[in-house]
Amino acid sequence: MIRLPLSEPLPGLERYALDLLLDLARVPLVDDPSADVVRLLVAERDAGDPDLKTCIARDWYWERGDGSVAIPRTVLRRIADVATGAAEYRATARDRYDRVPSGANVLVQGGLETDPVVSRAAVRLRAAIIASAGRRPVALAAPWPGGKRWAAAFTHDLDIVAYWPLFTLLRLAELSRKGELGRVARTMLAALSAAGRDPVGQAVRRVLDDERAHGVVSTWFVLCGTPTLTTMRAGDLTYSPEGAAAKRILRELLEHDCEIGLHGSFATADRPELFAQQRSRLERLIGRSVLGVRQHFLRMHPGKTHRGMAAAGFRYDTTTGFPDRNGFRLGIADVIPVWDAVTERPVGMDEALFCWMDRTLSKYTGIEDPAAWVAEAEALAQACRQVEGLWVGVWHPNLTPALGFPGAPAAFRTLLARLVAEEPFLGTLRSIVEWRAARRSIRVRHLAPDGRIDADASVPAPQPLSLEDPAGRVLLAVTR
Repeated sequence: MIRLPLSEPLPGLERYALDLLLDLARVPLVDDPSADVVRLLVAERDAGDPDLKTCIARDWYWERGDGSVAIPRTVLRRIADVATGAAEYRATARDRYDRVPSGANVLVQGGLETDPVVSRAAVRLRAAIIASAGRRPVALAAPWPGGKRWAAAFTHDLDIVAYWPLFTLLRLAELSRKGELGRVARTMLAALSAAGRDPVGQAVRRVLDDERAHGVVSTWFVLCGTPTLTTMRAGDLTYSPEGAAAKRILRELLEHDCEIGLHGSFATADRPELFAQQRSRLERLIGRSVLGVRQHFLRMHPGKTHRGMAAAGFRYDTTTGFPDRNGFRLGIADVIPVWDAVTERPVGMDEALFCWMDRTLSKYTGIEDPAAWVAEAEALAQACRQVEGLWVGVWHPNLTPALGFPGAPAAFRTLLARLVAEEPFLGTLRSIVEWRAARRSIRVRHLAPDGRIDADASVPAPQPLSLEDPAGRVLLAVTR
């Protein structure tokens, strides 16, 4: 718990950074002005203009006192720069898919992209608050439901359904260029065996069966535009969602209680009005509301694309991550409100940040061994566990032997088993986003002299909320 005795309102971006830190730190605000709890101050005395690595080395310049912690405003601005991707808004360079290149990211420039540095800053802030409390009471929001200390979400992009032999030929050419002759031979044998069958549909069923065996319910992102020769050549829209094969897959996803979101086509990045059309089309097909979106090939324009998503009624996006490396693009392993650096205000939706994708290593760095993909996923999951955060991974169900990935299905089973063994909270992205919004809304309304706490949440939660002490012992359940 903490009070904010601010003498004057902070500018929007600085207040966003402050609220973000407190949310990630799991420290609820106290509305009771008489409560004797730790006070969080914003120090006007700046520590110069330290760069990111200096902030980390100096423990973010937190100033601890008896019952108070002070944060320099320059540090808030530095955190805001990272957590909003401000440098990428200013970037003019684009890659061949019209994306802001990873090299424009400040964490990549500093070699820090595999470390959730902002999440770690929040952990250090929580430690400073606990250390400064003395005999004052400290209550923290429990990190995840059911006593879990971190969370994991498995997500899938349905990029390919029809015309699979064409994609097998493209993959064979890719493997041949790399000299992967053994994988070429295994792919050809698998493709010949799959002739006349539906290897993509079979791969989807295999993924669903593997997940069910581990108690995982996943989130799937589905293309919902009309394919043309142009879109297929570009690798964009490759199937009709109303086609027989796609409809079979959608039925199976619904039978497994999976969440289905929109995989926004390339054109939505430039024409945000298409989001509403594609969302409505998908909702008609599945008979359910569609609240999540991820851009195909992660193609989006900072600010503009998020505004289009919000206008179309999406609750959350999960596009923010790197296409050509795995890591934490905003230095955060969690769900956060989206900030628009152009309009300088919140967009009105959340971002479920993903940190790992299967094809990143093989496509961009030439590493074809699926065991290496899994090892990187585990390393990033370990970082998420350390900050009690959220690991979001992307697995493409078309990574199957007949389409050129002979070792991939076994690797996915290994990944499932290893991550689930670490006992994360497991859920669809929708359930995780909704629960995190509820946790973010917890407020302590009153603190009695005998230590009794009156707290509530202004947003309904799909799973129970609670407050705990610094040792992780539950103090009370929080109701709406």
